[in-house]
Amino acid sequence: MRHANFERVDDETTPEVLVIRDLGPWDEHPTITNDAEYVVNLLWLDRMLDDGRRLVYYDSEGELAELVHEYGRFKGFWPCTPTEQRNR
Repeated sequence: MRHANFERVDDETTPEVLVIRDLGPWDEHPTITNDAEYVVNLLWLDRMLDDGRRLVYYDSEGELAELVHEYGRFKGFWPCTPTEQRNR
């Protein structure tokens, strides 16, 4: 099974917020939204994510959202505007 294809957005990532972007192609890979459990778990296992760090992503439509997580487990989605992302 293929998983989401994404990259870290280095110029927006901080110690408090990890920002990633969906890359697709979506005829070959699920979106981050559709593969959220895997994405959170992978980033947790790769030690890019911990319980104090937010995970914000640009979805396949270029919209910004947050993957809420706890101890490497996906808990849900939270809408996030670019202004919110910069101010947190």
